[in-house]
Amino acid sequence: MAYKFIKWFEELSKEDVPLVGGKGANLGEMTKAGIPVPPGFCVTAEAYKYFVENVKVSKEDIKKILGEKANKGTIAEVLAQAPDEPRILQEWIMDIISRTNVDDSKQLQENTEAIRELIKALDMPPEIADEIKQAYKELSQRFGQEEVYVAVRSSATAEDLPEASFAGQQETYLDVLGADDVIDKVKKCWASLWTARATFYRAKQGFDHSKVYLSAVVQKMVNSEKSGVMFTANPVTNNRNEIMINASWGLGEAVVSGAVTPDEYIVEKGTWKIKEKVIAKKEVMVVRNPETGKGTVMVKVAEYLGPEWVEKQVLTDEQIIEVAKMGQRIEEHYGWPQDIEWAYDKDDGKLYIVQSRPITTLKEETAGEEVEEVEEAEVILKGLGASPGIGAGRVVVIFDASEIDKVKEGDVLVTTMTNPDMVPAMKRAAAIITDEGGRTSHAAIVSRELGIPCVVGTKEATKKLKTGMYVTVDGARGLVYKGIVKSLVKKKEEAKAEAGAAGAVAAAPLVTGTLVKVNVSMPEVAERAAATGADGVGLLRAEHMILSIGQHPIKFIREGKEEELVEKLAEGIEKVAAAFYPRPVWYRTLDAPTNEFREMPGGEDEPEERNPMLGWRGIRRGLDQPELLRAEFKAIKKVVEKGYNNIGVMLPLVSHPEQIRKAKEIAREVGLEPHKDVAWGVMIEVPAAAIIIEDLIREGIDFISFGTNDLTQYTLAIDRDNERVAKLYDETHPAVLKLIKHVIKVCKRYGVETSICGQAGSDPKMARILVRLGIDSISANPDAVQLIRQVVAQEERKLMLEAARRQLFEEEEEEDLF
Repeated sequence: MAYKFIKWFEELSKEDVPLVGGKGANLGEMTKAGIPVPPGFCVTAEAYKYFVENVKVSKEDIKKILGEKANKGTIAEVLAQAPDEPRILQEWIMDIISRTNVDDSKQLQENTEAIRELIKALDMPPEIADEIKQAYKELSQRFGQEEVYVAVRSSATAEDLPEASFAGQQETYLDVLGADDVIDKVKKCWASLWTARATFYRAKQGFDHSKVYLSAVVQKMVNSEKSGVMFTANPVTNNRNEIMINASWGLGEAVVSGAVTPDEYIVEKGTWKIKEKVIAKKEVMVVRNPETGKGTVMVKVAEYLGPEWVEKQVLTDEQIIEVAKMGQRIEEHYGWPQDIEWAYDKDDGKLYIVQSRPITTLKEETAGEEVEEVEEAEVILKGLGASPGIGAGRVVVIFDASEIDKVKEGDVLVTTMTNPDMVPAMKRAAAIITDEGGRTSHAAIVSRELGIPCVVGTKEATKKLKTGMYVTVDGARGLVYKGIVKSLVKKKEEAKAEAGAAGAVAAAPLVTGTLVKVNVSMPEVAERAAATGADGVGLLRAEHMILSIGQHPIKFIREGKEEELVEKLAEGIEKVAAAFYPRPVWYRTLDAPTNEFREMPGGEDEPEERNPMLGWRGIRRGLDQPELLRAEFKAIKKVVEKGYNNIGVMLPLVSHPEQIRKAKEIAREVGLEPHKDVAWGVMIEVPAAAIIIEDLIREGIDFISFGTNDLTQYTLAIDRDNERVAKLYDETHPAVLKLIKHVIKVCKRYGVETSICGQAGSDPKMARILVRLGIDSISANPDAVQLIRQVVAQEERKLMLEAARRQLFEEEEEEDLF
């Protein structure tokens, strides 16, 4: 059958994050790359969106579902002020969330729990449920079974991305059996988008709650004999030449959650030498529930397998190397170190990869941190150093997320094992200590991301340490000292001061000849985007600022509100220009297609176009409706008059020099002088623009920026929103790269700056190609800036090394001639 809400892994790639989230996209990408991934399908984010935007709920329905909770706090307030007629679920959710203070742990827990109860209680639309049943049936038939065991995993559209990857924000269900059970678990995954931890994280990271959706991955279950996690770069020492493998018995949930201290193996890349083995006591394991045949339970290893298995090495040396080599293969495919979940199936003995995502916690390589040996320091506890650094403070022991309010700023958080609900408290902590877990556990990963010292796997921290004690934590060596060890704390402060005074020196490895800029969609995230250290804004989109006025901009102008529109635009542009000053900010004039305008109040007269992406948009519309382009230029002039000389104007969808000329005339009409008041540039999105680039330059431009999303679809005649041909969409197609190469070459000749702001700018593989083609700057999404900067720095160093070697070779050849 033709599916609307289902995508099989083999239909997906890493470009499909908006449709199936990071987890689903990566599983599809690895499947296509020939990595041994258990087969499965994704219930797309469109299904969740359809659910919340089509299922209607009345006040009485909510009162019935929530019972007494409907009479208290925020929920009672929402119900009292809501209209009597039923509303779509999304409106209820947004109403509750908009009134929630995420820093109030109690209120956050109560309100998100209410949202989850609503989602779980409401029936899934039959058009979605029927597709899930059919897809599950097809998956089962692949294995010659009527019903096959599957894992149902959440995959949010903003998770598993570089710089935005807190582990375990949504739910995963293992050993699910039967279509009805799958449907139930998919709905529970949807509900988990609204856990307190996920909601808190989105709020603090600046994500718009209404724009984050969730896909559910349904994947053939690996009946794991042994499993674990692998980092293809050592996350503790930052050594890119080492692979760290954590392994334990049964399902990998025990390792990921930190319930067990796993074996740890360190393997050297290339030589495949096993440099280090730490064989742990593995007290517990997670297995399929033997009583119900569904779901999982935690059992004691000694009872389930036998006492000799507790301290037995999990992986054989051959398997250690097999896992490591598979990790290297996946890293090479993605072009960046990966955090990988793997498992050996007890049924066929084969190795399977069940998840991979970029490691977001690697720092630039620096000299190893030395901790001064202090004779008077008394070590009272030892564990695994999971996140380097020195932290000292008052101990607070907690055993449950309900106690996180006890942890104040600067306390040392001590617990059995952390979970995502504890993230707010972890952010406040000076250091973290856990009884259980390895270096790939939740506590370790989140601590490294937060930059907080952490020691895991101590086994007895919650017994030895008492609330109110003072300790010093060495997160590199895995040691906990009694009291505040002044010499260590002093050294930490000195190191911090030195780092501040010599910041430029410390950052030297990340100073690149190719500038790394950032794309900004809305002024509200300007400060956060600037904090990435980007060299400027390669794309400031006009769409959000203009569409956020609440009605069609032409209607706004024709009702005599032009000055109000200009003021709103100027306010947004100034916010970004100020956050980045004196770094450049390139503002792209409006490029919204007609279908987006048609949805707005006043958009009734918008034309119906078969393919809006090929229609009345960009500079085409701007010149046909000059009053709108004029308002944009007036707003920019206002900002320039305040002294912001770091703004550039970028015209979208240019295909002819005449369009540049006419746009300049409109700018001059409002007193904005191109090249003098603002830098002037164009987007290269249409093949015609690339082919006649010399003519565009002669018309007068200071810079160009490649919009690879459009350039690729127009060059290859592929509608990237058309699922039948989307698989052919390839920004690295030789034709696209030839156009890019030609434009860069011509621009170099005329001294015109070149950049890229399409999605390809956030792809490490494309970044390497662009550096070699000589592009002047790359503009990436905020969450990819650091990743792309590191890739650019690495590629530039390679180019210098290659040049030096060529010169040396030529000199040696010349010497041989004489």
